[in-house]
Amino acid sequence: MTVTVWWAAPTDPVSRPDLVALLDEHERQRMAALRRDDDRARYLAAHALTRLVLASRLGGDPAALDMDRTCGCGKPHGKPRLAGHRDAPGFSLTHSGALVGVALGAGPVGVDVERHRPLSDLDGLARHTLSPAERRSGDLGADGFLVTWTRKEALLKATGTGLASPMDAITLSDPGAPARVLDWPDAGGPWWVADVVTPHDDHPGAVAGAGHSAPAITVADGDAVLSVVRGTMSR
Repeated sequence: MTVTVWWAAPTDPVSRPDLVALLDEHERQRMAALRRDDDRARYLAAHALTRLVLASRLGGDPAALDMDRTCGCGKPHGKPRLAGHRDAPGFSLTHSGALVGVALGAGPVGVDVERHRPLSDLDGLARHTLSPAERRSGDLGADGFLVTWTRKEALLKATGTGLASPMDAITLSDPGAPARVLDWPDAGGPWWVADVVTPHDDHPGAVAGAGHSAPAITVADGDAVLSVVRGTMSR
């Protein structure tokens, strides 16, 4: 089993109507509702890339993929999954700063990336995010904290619960050591987490999934995938 992670740059919707055309009505409305140009560019690249890599794996039209976003509360803001595909791969998407990412795996998978940046309330974030054991291990600093956050966010995306589950219930290895789950009493099974190389050193990334150990992880060029659409439509 292999997990593949595609990284790409954000894409301006005004310059890429071909990618906008791949989105469904829900996605176009969500993108249009974003106030900042950078947020719209990240949203477009992440969601178009997700459709393209899924369509390549499954065959068919990326614009025709039916995404089910039903949350446990019944509203359409849950983790997206493919409707009508019993054997569809697990997938996850993320975006931050200068990167968007999409991960595909045979089973549940989660991916996250965070741009290193100053954190105005690091102590408050640490109390919310770090387990008692992690807090006792010492001050991680902003960069170490973001590595830990990225790993935990990937794990929670893999489970499908997202931030509805408490991050401080998870104890991970030190951010300077290889990623590993040390303790997670309510995990409901074994989960692995691994750091993943990104195109930017100041954007740490992580990927996670179900099982005792990480499978082979491959990094791919998402920019090349996005560029093919425009090239195809121009011929």
